[in-house]
Amino acid sequence: MTAEMAAPAWMHEQITAEQYDSWSEEQCAGIEIVDGMVVVGPSASKRHHRLARILANALEAAAGPDWNADTGFDVRLQDAPLTNRRPDVVVYRADTIDITPTRPEHVLLVVEVVSPGSETTDRTVKTDQYAKSGIAFYWRVEQAPTGVPLVYTYVLDPAAGVYRDGEVFTGVVKVSAPFTVEFDLGRI
Repeated sequence: MTAEMAAPAWMHEQITAEQYDSWSEEQCAGIEIVDGMVVVGPSASKRHHRLARILANALEAAAGPDWNADTGFDVRLQDAPLTNRRPDVVVYRADTIDITPTRPEHVLLVVEVVSPGSETTDRTVKTDQYAKSGIAFYWRVEQAPTGVPLVYTYVLDPAAGVYRDGEVFTGVVKVSAPFTVEFDLGRI
């Protein structure tokens, strides 16, 4: 079986923002676009989805009326070449809920839950992309073999365009400014 037989032709061609915007939600689900090329990742586990949902719910509760926290949608990092990422959790300005695509200036925090197969992308590639696009905060959540996740936090240094290491949390996480929430990740 050739690659052309296994995947649609559009997966082998550079995609523009206009083309992507014309696709259905069904076509866009489960893919990201990097430098105009479709990237398909493996399906995440139930544990991965549950952790993302718990984080989104806790962040939503802490965000107040000005911010929303959700899962499962694209953040348009750049138009040409098109780069859309689909973070596991996005905290974005509430007044931009109906604006599409969601852009970095709408976003305060992105969270990536690392799964087998996404380690390098989540630890390096996405970190650089999110920083260069100006997203103020990035969290990387590692699913430790003990079952208790580790949350690595990063804060953008806007002058340098890179993230600086923040705190590392495990078990009970106390989210500091701009959020004030405490939640237990140890029961996932």
